Amino acid sequence: MVKYEVLFIINAELEDDKKNAVIEMAKETISADGEVENVDVWGNKKLAYPIQKKNEGFYVLITFNANPDLPKELDRKLRISDDVLRYIIVNKEEK
Repeated sequence: MVKYEVLFIINAELEDDKKNAVIEMAKETISADGEVENVDVWGNKKLAYPIQKKNEGFYVLITFNANPDLPKELDRKLRISDDVLRYIIVNKEEK
Protein backbone atom coordinates (compact mmCIF):
# COMPACT_ATOMS: atom_id res chain seq x y z
CA MET A 1 0.00 0.00 0.00
CA VAL A 2 1.10 3.54 -0.76
CA LYS A 3 0.70 6.52 1.56
CA TYR A 4 -1.38 9.43 0.23
CA GLU A 5 -2.83 12.74 1.40
CA VAL A 6 -5.93 14.45 0.08
CA LEU A 7 -6.67 18.07 0.91
CA PHE A 8 -10.03 19.41 -0.19
CA ILE A 9 -11.93 22.66 0.28
CA ILE A 10 -15.67 22.47 0.84
CA ASN A 11 -18.06 25.39 0.31
CA ALA A 12 -18.08 27.18 3.71
CA GLU A 13 -21.69 28.30 3.25
CA LEU A 14 -23.00 24.73 3.51
CA GLU A 15 -24.71 23.41 6.62
CA ASP A 16 -22.64 21.20 8.93
CA ASP A 17 -24.62 18.10 7.88
CA LYS A 18 -23.67 18.57 4.23
CA LYS A 19 -20.02 19.24 5.10
CA ASN A 20 -19.94 16.05 7.15
CA ALA A 21 -21.59 14.15 4.28
CA VAL A 22 -18.77 15.19 1.92
CA ILE A 23 -16.14 14.13 4.47
CA GLU A 24 -17.90 10.78 5.01
CA MET A 25 -18.12 10.22 1.23
CA ALA A 26 -14.35 10.66 0.95
CA LYS A 27 -13.70 8.39 3.96
CA GLU A 28 -16.01 5.67 2.60
CA THR A 29 -14.36 5.82 -0.83
CA ILE A 30 -10.94 5.42 0.79
CA SER A 31 -12.09 2.65 3.17
CA ALA A 32 -13.46 0.59 0.27
CA ASP A 33 -9.93 -0.25 -0.95
CA GLY A 34 -7.58 1.26 1.65
CA GLU A 35 -7.40 2.56 5.18
CA VAL A 36 -7.88 6.04 6.60
CA GLU A 37 -4.97 7.02 8.87
CA ASN A 38 -6.01 10.48 10.01
CA VAL A 39 -8.74 13.04 9.35
CA ASP A 40 -7.69 16.59 10.17
CA VAL A 41 -10.48 19.19 9.91
CA TRP A 42 -8.93 22.65 9.64
CA GLY A 43 -12.28 24.45 9.50
CA ASN A 44 -13.14 27.74 7.80
CA LYS A 45 -10.27 29.72 6.32
CA LYS A 46 -10.06 32.70 4.01
CA LEU A 47 -9.14 31.77 0.45
CA ALA A 48 -6.13 33.40 -1.21
CA TYR A 49 -8.35 34.34 -4.16
CA PRO A 50 -12.08 33.96 -4.85
CA ILE A 51 -13.19 30.55 -6.14
CA GLN A 52 -16.67 30.44 -7.68
CA LYS A 53 -17.28 33.90 -6.13
CA LYS A 54 -16.58 32.53 -2.63
CA ASN A 55 -14.00 34.06 -0.28
CA GLU A 56 -13.98 31.35 2.43
CA GLY A 57 -13.62 27.59 2.37
CA PHE A 58 -13.85 24.69 4.82
CA TYR A 59 -10.56 22.77 4.70
CA VAL A 60 -10.17 19.02 5.37
CA LEU A 61 -6.95 16.96 5.20
CA ILE A 62 -7.13 13.14 5.11
CA THR A 63 -4.03 10.93 5.30
CA PHE A 64 -4.56 7.38 4.04
CA ASN A 65 -2.92 4.19 2.74
CA ALA A 66 -4.28 2.65 -0.45
CA ASN A 67 -3.55 0.80 -3.66
CA PRO A 68 -2.43 2.97 -6.60
CA ASP A 69 -5.86 2.69 -8.29
CA LEU A 70 -7.82 4.29 -5.44
CA PRO A 71 -6.76 7.95 -6.01
CA LYS A 72 -8.33 7.81 -9.50
CA GLU A 73 -11.71 6.86 -8.02
CA LEU A 74 -11.39 9.47 -5.25
CA ASP A 75 -10.44 12.08 -7.87
CA ARG A 76 -13.54 11.20 -9.90
CA LYS A 77 -15.88 11.51 -6.91
CA LEU A 78 -14.41 14.80 -5.70
CA ARG A 79 -14.51 16.25 -9.21
CA ILE A 80 -18.24 15.60 -9.69
CA SER A 81 -19.20 16.92 -6.24
CA ASP A 82 -20.68 20.42 -6.43
CA ASP A 83 -19.80 21.04 -2.77
CA VAL A 84 -16.02 20.67 -3.27
CA LEU A 85 -14.34 23.87 -4.49
CA ARG A 86 -10.78 22.51 -4.91
CA TYR A 87 -8.84 19.38 -4.01
CA ILE A 88 -5.40 17.83 -4.37
CA ILE A 89 -4.26 14.24 -3.91
CA VAL A 90 -0.55 13.78 -3.13
CA ASN A 91 1.59 10.63 -3.00
CA LYS A 92 3.61 10.86 0.25
CA GLU A 93 6.11 8.09 -0.60
CA GLU A 94 9.69 9.26 -0.95
CA LYS A 95 11.73 8.08 -3.92
